[in-house]
Amino acid sequence: MTITNGRIIPPGTDTKEPDPAPVRRPSGIGFGRWWWALPAVTLTIVVTYMATAFGAFFAFTDWTGLGSFKFVGFDNFVQVFKDPALVGSVRNTLFLAAGYVVFTNLFGLLFALALNRTLKTRFVLRALIFMPVVLSSVAVSFIWKFVFAFDGPLNQFLSAVGLDALKQDWLANPSLALWCILAVMVWQNIGFVMVIYLAGLATVPVELEEAAGLDGAGVWQTFTGVVLPTIRPSVAIATVLTLIQGLSVFDQVLTLTGGGPGDATQTLASQIYQQTFVYGAFGLGAAAALVLTVFILILAVVQQVVVRDRNNGE
Repeated sequence: MTITNGRIIPPGTDTKEPDPAPVRRPSGIGFGRWWWALPAVTLTIVVTYMATAFGAFFAFTDWTGLGSFKFVGFDNFVQVFKDPALVGSVRNTLFLAAGYVVFTNLFGLLFALALNRTLKTRFVLRALIFMPVVLSSVAVSFIWKFVFAFDGPLNQFLSAVGLDALKQDWLANPSLALWCILAVMVWQNIGFVMVIYLAGLATVPVELEEAAGLDGAGVWQTFTGVVLPTIRPSVAIATVLTLIQGLSVFDQVLTLTGGGPGDATQTLASQIYQQTFVYGAFGLGAAAALVLTVFILILAVVQQVVVRDRNNGE
């Protein structure tokens, strides 16, 4: 009988240590190898960054899409911010982006709070609210164009309730057409924002809400003191995503009004299309596209900074 490392080993017991397991050498090709990402990186550089740089190059020229061109410096950018039609498109873009952010986040958050936990039919209602998101924006816009028509359902409803004085061709009214576009954008994308907030609300501990209720906090106090600080990352993400979508709105404008009446509903995206493919001013269209790209890039960087600071603070 022997004693090894404080253990009593009976006679005849094999005390030889087992051979270590063989070390498996990684194969020459593995998912951790850097060259697996090379095709994706190359494709991204060619399709995204080189195409953007190519378009940015023509923003400093007077190219018409055919033949030769010459450099004009910043003349195209000066025209973007001096031409009344282009300035109006910038103003309309900012209006639609701001309204889209406010209303989609407001209604999306309200629906998320209403359909979060207790309602028995919440799953069916969530599906119904989210359904417009998966539909084609062009198809949805055509339906709403019929709704807003002079002989459409909206005016028929106004006649049915005795409000004939309010009947009009909504999309032909310069002061109302932009609001109609905003209404269509918000209606179609409330479900998208609702899903983001539902994901955030799932992280709110029920115990904290119950504790706030026991301490005498009302619904508003519980929301501002417990729920809102917890879902702040969801608020940041939803805000930035909706702002980017609002800045790049195109389908609804082209389908509902085509930028009219006049230029009352032109946006930067629709002006890019019109200047480039209708008027053949590729240089001016590229300059407008570069301005829009810079707007979106700045917002994306801001979103990353906000999320990073939030995570570091925790």
